[in-house]
Amino acid sequence: MKTTCEIMVQRVLPAIRAEIARIIISERGRTQQEAAEILGLSRAAVSQYLSEKRGAEVGLSEDTQEEIRKFAFQLLQGLTHKEQVTGMCNICKYVQLSGWLNKNEPDAGYCVLCGDPKSH
Repeated sequence: MKTTCEIMVQRVLPAIRAEIARIIISERGRTQQEAAEILGLSRAAVSQYLSEKRGAEVGLSEDTQEEIRKFAFQLLQGLTHKEQVTGMCNICKYVQLSGWLNKNEPDAGYCVLCGDPKSH
């Protein structure tokens, strides 16, 4: 049995990072190196996200993609570490609210730290 956090980190986080990288590069005209620095990743990792070698197997809803887009724009403006963590946690909660977790991993439940995202 995998915990909710394991599932989110292994499957969903790469999809979120891939979407952020795509937005930073495609929509904002930044380089792979700039995207890597913003995300705290290597340029090679960003390249793998863009070529769909990482994070491609999770289909994110349009609403989730819009939330990721907003967060990506905030990242470009500059956020503190705490704001970055909070932003990623909010995206994770949004994915849980979207029903992705229940649909793809029905036995996982909600994150024990965050609780039911509907109550936030």
